[in-house]
Amino acid sequence: MNFALVINALAMPPDARVDQRVPKRLLLEHGAPTAADKRQIQDGIEETLWVAALKPTTIGVPIFRDGVREYLEIAVLTVTLRAAAKPSRLVELLHRAIPYPLVLVVAHGSTVSLSLAHKRWSQSETGKVVIEDVRCTAPFRPDAPTAEQASFLASLALSGLPRRDLYALYQGWLDRVAALEAAQITGAFAPPDSPERAVALRDGLDTHARLQRDITVLRAQATKEKQLNRRVELNLEIKRLEAELDAVGQLLREETP
Repeated sequence: MNFALVINALAMPPDARVDQRVPKRLLLEHGAPTAADKRQIQDGIEETLWVAALKPTTIGVPIFRDGVREYLEIAVLTVTLRAAAKPSRLVELLHRAIPYPLVLVVAHGSTVSLSLAHKRWSQSETGKVVIEDVRCTAPFRPDAPTAEQASFLASLALSGLPRRDLYALYQGWLDRVAALEAAQITGAFAPPDSPERAVALRDGLDTHARLQRDITVLRAQATKEKQLNRRVELNLEIKRLEAELDAVGQLLREETP
């Protein structure tokens, strides 16, 4: 049911539906660079379903091609994980395994997450595709969403996305994932209304996440530090970073359209 709520929110035309099971061996062959990754796929994934293929013939949106990347279609997949799975690594492996830009809906227990990642040609290996930054929602329950999550789901319909080409369409979904992430900080879900705001949003979120990581590391160091002077220095640095974190949060609120 949780899958259905997210897939229905995408509002894809029937002609785009594929609804075919993806054999695990294909994921093992294309998405597992190490033995540990193969074990994660083998032990962590219950089922993978190729839900839809979004391409010019099924949704009426042109392909995109330049010197960096080529988007001939967008794949929509659902994946059911087993209880002991490690979702963050498996999400990355799945994006690596599929050659097309991917809308990935992952179920883990009673929650789901939605992730996307732009892809480009490898600069070192001819014909190889590599992923860029993976944007993933925090796990949530589509059957019991918060107000921000409900607004996010309502914003995903294909008809409301940019239709210039498949790259612009995919970026529209990425912007909505970023907007949901920002809503956890600002308290309001508001997709960026221009490419400039989209870049500012992503940069702000990346800075916010980095500062949170740095503060966590420093707090752990301060807890273990036995020298008083060094502990004072660490606490002063934590306060400086917290002030910077607050400033970034304020900027994100001001950038909300």
